[in-house]
Amino acid sequence: MAMMPKRVKYRKSQRGRMKGTAGRGNYVAFGDYGLQSLEMSWVTAKNIEAGRVAATHFLHREGKVYIRIFPHKPVSGKPLETRMGKGKGEPEYWVARVRPGQICFEIGGVSEEVAKQALSRVAHKMPVRCRLVKRGHGI
Repeated sequence: MAMMPKRVKYRKSQRGRMKGTAGRGNYVAFGDYGLQSLEMSWVTAKNIEAGRVAATHFLHREGKVYIRIFPHKPVSGKPLETRMGKGKGEPEYWVARVRPGQICFEIGGVSEEVAKQALSRVAHKMPVRCRLVKRGHGI
């Protein structure tokens, strides 16, 4: 099941505007290797789940996978062929706002080659360009 908050104060949110680089969450904190985004985008809960499945499947229960992003933002949509008006649509899916420099996934407890291959598979599932970073190497 895709990730989403247990409860929120407001069901629907406005689109907002993304700018700047990640001020926090931009260094490897839990694992030894991380996947750092190089672009700004919305990453859906399905993208995050696909990356998690790809990493855990490749690692065969070795090491540990840490997910550093969480989809807090609801994205609403109106049904197809609906006339204008009648209010805002219902929330359809959840997204995480990802800025350049933000660490999305981390892996610990495995060798560098294995971590590189696993994070490469995760990067293919992400809608943003990513790079591999080691602990102690930030932006």
